[in-house]
Parts: sequence; C-alpha cells; structure tokens
Amino acid sequence: MKRILIIEDDAVIAEVQKDYLEASGYVVDVAFSGDTGLQMAMQEEYDLLILDLMLPKVDGFEICKQVRSAKNIPILLVSAKKEDVDKIRGLGLGADDHISKPFSLGELVARVKAHLARYDRLVGDSQQRMPKDEVRIRGIRIDKLARKVQINGEEVMFTSKEYDLLLFLTTHPNWVFSKTELFEKIWGLDSLGDIATVTVHISKLREKIEKDPSKPQYIETVWGVGYRFVL
Repeated sequence: MKRILIIEDDAVIAEVQKDYLEASGYVVDVAFSGDTGLQMAMQEEYDLLILDLMLPKVDGFEICKQVRSAKNIPILLVSAKKEDVDKIRGLGLGADDHISKPFSLGELVARVKAHLARYDRLVGDSQQRMPKDEVRIRGIRIDKLARKVQINGEEVMFTSKEYDLLLFLTTHPNWVFSKTELFEKIWGLDSLGDIATVTVHISKLREKIEKDPSKPQYIETVWGVGYRFVL
C-alpha cells in the first residue's frame, strides 16, 4: 500500500483529507507543523507528499526544497494563495503539482492517483535495483564507468562538459537549477567564462537527446528560474 504524508496545520482539513485518502486505499500520516513534517518526510519512507505552503516554524517552500534534494517522490503543493508567483516558485523548487484551496476531495484523490501512477510508470522499482554505476531514464542509458550514453539503444557522442551536464541533471531529476548553479556545478567556482555557456550546452544536449528539440520532453525550461530534467 502506498504511504502518503500530509503536512497541514489546519487539523480539520488534514483529518478530512486523511479520511478520504484512507478510504481510497492509502496509508496516511499527518503532521501539523512544518518542523515535524520535515522531520517525518526526511526520516520515513513515503510515496507522496501533500504539502501546505503556509505552515508554522518551517514553511512549505523550505520543506519542498529539502525533501526534493534528498528524495524522488511526488510532491503536491496545496495553498489558499492563487498568485502565479507562488505556484512558479513551488514548481521551481521541485514540486510536481499545485492545487489551490478550496478544492474537492475527489480532485485531490484523482491527482494523487495520477502522480503515483506516473512515478510508478517512469521510475518503478527498477530504479532501486539499478546498478549505482548506471542511470536509466525513459530511453536514456548512462554508463558512468565508461562515460558512454545510449539514446533509445544507440550510442551518442557527447563532449566532456555535455556529458557532465547530462549526468548531473539526470541524477537530480525534477530539481530546478539556475544557470548560475549549473555553471558552478559543472564548470566550477573558479572557472573562467560566461554562464551563457550553460544555455549553449543545454541546446546541444537537446539536439542529441530530444526527438524534437523545440518541444523538449527531457530538459524543461522553467521560465525565470532555470532548467530541470523531467522524469
């Protein structure tokens, strides 16, 4: 059975969500404060996180950031705020979806089911059994030891920095990185150059891994934030 963690400071809302999700066949835990929720999310194994943005002690944005840096699970943000900036910020921190209050419990369950099914389909148990020296995501296979990449079974050549950038993005899926962060990670803090080289390398990666580089399915641009590799 799938385990879900709800982090919500409104006890009435949290308990109603919990009851409805349990009736749908899920095992559900609830945390009523940000610090407790963050501790549970990091220490326990959950399949999905339902996270309110406005929380006491630690807000939802910080929880989203820390959980995404350590775990690859669906994160569904819930907020009474309807401003696009909050949605964009949450998605930029690695959330998978955003739902605004008030919403129907049927919609909540439908989104939970959809995201769990998506993660099972794209990742599944195979990723946990995958050798540590190999990355496989939707037709992309990276052999870390040989520094070789196959796209849909065919080996594709990459420059050293292209390979490093692709490996970094694929090993941090769904996490959004700014151009500055990617430049520092791949080229190093002491490197000479312009962060515009990140844009150039992203473009080259798309030409090599995307079926249609103008409509990328792997490396997504999060406007105003940066780039992320989508599972």
